[in-house]
Amino acid sequence: MADTLNVEKREETGSLRMKRLRQSGKIPAVLYGHGKSTEMLCVLEKELTKAIDHGSHVVELQGAASESALIKAVQWDAFGIKIVHLDLTRVDAKEAVEVTLPIELRGDATGTHHGGTVNFLQHQVTIMCPADVVPEKIELKIADLDVDQVIDASQLVLPGGASLAEAGTTPIVSCTRVAEEDGDAAGETNES
Repeated sequence: MADTLNVEKREETGSLRMKRLRQSGKIPAVLYGHGKSTEMLCVLEKELTKAIDHGSHVVELQGAASESALIKAVQWDAFGIKIVHLDLTRVDAKEAVEVTLPIELRGDATGTHHGGTVNFLQHQVTIMCPADVVPEKIELKIADLDVDQVIDASQLVLPGGASLAEAGTTPIVSCTRVAEEDGDAAGETNES
């Protein structure tokens, strides 16, 4: 279920006015797309933070705009702590949207019991997905991953109607043998 953001129209522009708006607990936002005019809005910071913490990509807007929207871009302050601006684009529930999602590994790789170590190579993946089924993350089960094996993007389990927006050959996770130190060989080298 999509998070809901209550939005208000805003007429003001300019950095000083936007600073005051943020100090009042609201974040400036713009809504665009689908051939409609761009709307300048503001959203409550606590609602937006909650949606981002949930990993929401598609939100339901209420108030000055009543429609579904994709969180297209979130701008943060220089320290990456406070949100300073939000870009939203209108979407239809069945419309395919491109989103980048985090990958979460699940399970214990078999290879770790055979002298291997798991290498998490790609922490996110970009997919094309109907807006109404965009997941929070992509889970990847690695229990069958053994030494000298690789799981690539084509092996990810995606939601219904979704497809990769990047090469299926992109390696996601691998299991490589841990190099063992040979103490005898090192001792021989020092004696010579």
